[in-house]
Amino acid sequence: MKQAILLAAYGAGGVQGAGALRWFESKVRDNFPSSSIRWAFTSMLMRRRLTASRKKNDSVKKALCRLGFEKYDRVTVQSLHLIPGSEYDGMLEEIEEARYCGAPPQISVGLPLLHDAGDIAQTALALLRHLPEERGPEEAVIWIGHGAQSEGGAAYALLTEAAQRLDPKVFVGTLSGEPGIGDILEALRQTRSSRAWLMPLLSVVGKHAAEDIAGEKKDSWRGILLKNGIACRSVLRGAIEYENLAAVWLRHLQTAVSLTTSLVRAHNTNAIHYPG
Repeated sequence: MKQAILLAAYGAGGVQGAGALRWFESKVRDNFPSSSIRWAFTSMLMRRRLTASRKKNDSVKKALCRLGFEKYDRVTVQSLHLIPGSEYDGMLEEIEEARYCGAPPQISVGLPLLHDAGDIAQTALALLRHLPEERGPEEAVIWIGHGAQSEGGAAYALLTEAAQRLDPKVFVGTLSGEPGIGDILEALRQTRSSRAWLMPLLSVVGKHAAEDIAGEKKDSWRGILLKNGIACRSVLRGAIEYENLAAVWLRHLQTAVSLTTSLVRAHNTNAIHYPG
């Protein structure tokens, strides 16, 4: 019985992002030594950039079809997205399409980081465990995600609530969505915070995200906060690089691998398990 794990991420073109993905892959290998590990990237733009750099750039559909051609019997597709948003939905669509190009017969899907209330509670604890050691007692910390207009984007506001129950000066904002920079500025004023740490809540940190968060331009988060009298320091690491955040994705992966095994034991010859 040949089994594989397909890690599905937005993608990474830079050295730091690629290194972060390799680190997470090493964690997966340690936890699932009997499975082959493959990668797929859900961003078409990122796949084009990887193509231009002559790097491997399978889509989820292409990777699944390749695994089917190699005679794998079961595969677990683990999402490395933050929320069940458009990238995650597109991943599910590609999995469905792959059924018609010879994908392995048994497939299960691992959930993104912030899928339900339990994930949000565990992630809030993880955020507090990875605050900067140099942070002063009066300094705020702002974790900044990409954001989304879809229903899944509500997870960021819920994560803020969960984090602030533990530390009232820890906030979660988004580059595109809610809470936005205006919401965070108002919260900083209410808590009388004049200094803040900026920390990306993105799977990996690419060049553009780093510039939008901590860049020198006036419309970056750093630039806007400085204009409003709030001094800033930054820690530019991806969420997947933090041990306790990675543990949430690994828990989802373990659940999905167990579901794949259950499908095989039920002798289902063409089964895909989608998370509820």
